[in-house]
Amino acid sequence: MKYLIFFLLIPIFFSNAQNKNASTGSITIKGIIKDKDLNQPLEYATISFFSKKLQKIATGGITNSKGYFTVDIQPGVYDVIIEYISFRTKTISNQRLFKNTDFGILKLELDTESLNDIVVIAEKTTVDIRLDKKIYNVGKDLTVSGGTVSDVLDNVPSVSVDVEGNVALRGNDNVTILINGKPSGLVGLNSTDALRQLPAESIERVEVITSPSARYDAEGTAGILNIILRRSKLQGLNGAITVNTGYPQTAGVSGNLNYRTGDFNIFTTSGYQYRERPGNSLTASRFFNIEQDPDILDNFIDNPDTFLNEERKFDRVRNGLNTNIGIEWYINNSSSLTSSFLYRFSDNQNNSTNFITQPDLNGTVISSNIRFDPEAEDDTTKQYSLNYNKDFDDNGHKLTFDFQIENSSEEENSKITQDNISTIELVQTLEDQNEILLQTDYVLPIHENSQFELGYRGNFNELDTDYLVQLDSNGTITTDTNLSNNLIYKEYINAVYSQFGSKKGKLTYLLGLRLENSRITIDQQTSGDFNKKKYTQLFPTINLSYEISENQNFTLGYNRRIRRPRSRYINPFPSRSSATSLFQGNPDINPSYSNTFDLGYLNKSKKFTLSSSIYYSNSTQVFTFISEDTGDTAIIGADENNEGTIVPVIRRTPVNLSNSYRYGFELALSYNPSRKWRINSDFNAFQNSIRGTYEDENFDADIFSWSARLNNKVSLPAKIDWQTSINYRGPNENAQTKTDGIFSMNLAFSKDLFNEKASLTFNVNDVFNTRKRQSISTTETFTSYSEYQRRERNFILSFTYRFNQKKKRQRQQRDNEDDSFE
Repeated sequence: MKYLIFFLLIPIFFSNAQNKNASTGSITIKGIIKDKDLNQPLEYATISFFSKKLQKIATGGITNSKGYFTVDIQPGVYDVIIEYISFRTKTISNQRLFKNTDFGILKLELDTESLNDIVVIAEKTTVDIRLDKKIYNVGKDLTVSGGTVSDVLDNVPSVSVDVEGNVALRGNDNVTILINGKPSGLVGLNSTDALRQLPAESIERVEVITSPSARYDAEGTAGILNIILRRSKLQGLNGAITVNTGYPQTAGVSGNLNYRTGDFNIFTTSGYQYRERPGNSLTASRFFNIEQDPDILDNFIDNPDTFLNEERKFDRVRNGLNTNIGIEWYINNSSSLTSSFLYRFSDNQNNSTNFITQPDLNGTVISSNIRFDPEAEDDTTKQYSLNYNKDFDDNGHKLTFDFQIENSSEEENSKITQDNISTIELVQTLEDQNEILLQTDYVLPIHENSQFELGYRGNFNELDTDYLVQLDSNGTITTDTNLSNNLIYKEYINAVYSQFGSKKGKLTYLLGLRLENSRITIDQQTSGDFNKKKYTQLFPTINLSYEISENQNFTLGYNRRIRRPRSRYINPFPSRSSATSLFQGNPDINPSYSNTFDLGYLNKSKKFTLSSSIYYSNSTQVFTFISEDTGDTAIIGADENNEGTIVPVIRRTPVNLSNSYRYGFELALSYNPSRKWRINSDFNAFQNSIRGTYEDENFDADIFSWSARLNNKVSLPAKIDWQTSINYRGPNENAQTKTDGIFSMNLAFSKDLFNEKASLTFNVNDVFNTRKRQSISTTETFTSYSEYQRRERNFILSFTYRFNQKKKRQRQQRDNEDDSFE
């Protein structure tokens, strides 16, 4: 720990050394800081020297384990400021320091009045409603202790995470995920894997933005999830470290540290995780072998049906490191500059074994085959960010500027083998993404209750995907030119926006308009296909709030949004995880647009908090995944002569359909019967009607689904906390696929140690091992039943130690920003 602290403080020590070398006339100031009540030394207390001449903090230092400090300064007149978390700040004014001085013992008093204001870790999750979003201050959720951000999101009302890790908002998976208000390398090329790597303890709050204002990028028809990471601005050193272990094999350590002294605030969020995650799937298909008689038109030959069963076992190993370190410089009382660097690396193994059998009509196996795909994947992300913030006054008049540059690379290598087939299939996928973000926002208050805002955002993204398929036949390697390809995808988006907000009595409104120009280039270099797309669109937003009373209000929101195809959707290279089924992107897919209305109601009382909303969305050119027969075939049960049963290959791909009409209702209820008992629940039900035709096939569908979640937390004797989380996602059905409901339950127990400085938590994820997707797909040529379980039941034991932090909190600190109209 001491070495880590020393590493974080190198810039400050270096700065102090420079000041000392600048003049040979420096003097030494020393002393001891103690707790007045306990007479104990205070380690990491902060001593700052405010220069009367420079009108700023000139230098500073911290105390050691014995409460002792020594600081070299230039002679002059100073205010000496002594600070320590949860203690009253002590200021010794107008000290004429022109020679070496020993202040002796200085004692600080506990600040009991502000104690609840300055602590960092929340005991319970609370919700704050704004014009365009709900802010969930993530509390001490036991069921995610030692887990990841993905686990946290699955416990946030309105948000769900499916068995594959895909995040959805109100059942819509087109969600934009931001970190600290901006796109982040923590999400990377594969957002689901990245969210599983970021530790849960690093989250301060989650903003669920179902009606985004014009300030935000228009991407995401469902809305935006903005994940705010922990970062304290308190003087001194504070933070927390968590270690965990579990079964299947899990081990990890993560921590967030913050040190502030004088004009500098140094912060880091880092973690390392090793996880083994076994999974499984099953597909049982029946093919209708009907073919047209070539001699007689409209006459079809009904051949006997064929059957194919494919069972897959996944042995996944996730080995990842991520760190985000930065420094915030308070240039003066009104402006600050923040610089940070993020590094994320993961070394993953995914060994997939496919057991393929072909039964006859009576279930007797007539052929079988085993396909083994050991996939190695390396992911690396590097991101540098620079932020400048200028507050012109204390009324919210401010200017911000953000610059961000990021590089993400992903390399996948597979060596696919099959029984009785000597040819080995070698598959390599190389992805390299470079992204630059420029953003500036200007906020101008007008009178007391009004505000005008305008800004610009430029997002420049280039993705290079190189896909290589080779066949190794007895040492002779040849390239499959029909499958190998190189895709270069460029997306340049420039946007400007303005919005105006005001409060008139009990009514608050925020009106905005965003203009986005998109230029897209799709270059398939190997095949020679080249396509350019340009479109400019307006995105209006309206958000209204009416206060019935201090604890009750209605909100009404309207926004227009866009869904751009992600790289996986446009990537034309087929997945090779199965010989008989594959996923393939569609480079010609176009963006989808939506218009959404949201009416919400909030009622808060001493023991109850009720939040509800009714929403409606109309989308055009909707993305829909369809399954179709490719016309290609695969051989299973092959013998040494490469002869076996020929079966069709099924492809799943996204296409644009005509329209989608989605409407629903959601309700979230928090109830605290007593100080030791808390209940949180939420319910969401929606109807999604899809209308469209693709290649003369009708895909009209009316999909109704619902989900419910219940969290119950009770404090047991011996100060042991017990939490149960129950989740049910209802069944749904579209034109081709019917999916069953999914039930799961998590349990957790926690005990605080060392006078609440530490916690020991044990949790069981998916107690009954029921978190799996079961579905049936039916087309004119085949029917298929499938099961998929990405992660089996697991157990995690975690230990968290906090220093200079308190566990409980009643109110959260504000970052001195006026977000009344956000």
